[in-house]
Amino acid sequence: MHSAAPPSADESYDLPCAEALLAGSLALMTGHAQSDCARQRHLMARKIRSNLFFLAQHPGVNGPFRTVLQRMHEHWDQLVQAHPAEPPASRAHTPELLPETRLWHPPAEHLQ
Repeated sequence: MHSAAPPSADESYDLPCAEALLAGSLALMTGHAQSDCARQRHLMARKIRSNLFFLAQHPGVNGPFRTVLQRMHEHWDQLVQAHPAEPPASRAHTPELLPETRLWHPPAEHLQ
């Protein structure tokens, strides 16, 4: 087991590709579990699904761990498909929208 170098002032780390992808996926999973925003959760779930797919294909991953990743990918794929994203127009006035989208005008067909 090797020890990682301490992070620099900018908090960057030098991780091998598979480890960086795994670390990002775990961070996304934490965000997914803590988010109250359905749109954010859906987007994070899609990215988690994608990351798990690429991790399962990574040449640096051994066979048993690859199997675990493939099963996790299947689980997240079912989760994403079970909760598809709603089209933005139907969510134009819901309180759960991201702050940067709350001020967008509704489509012209929804005005008068």
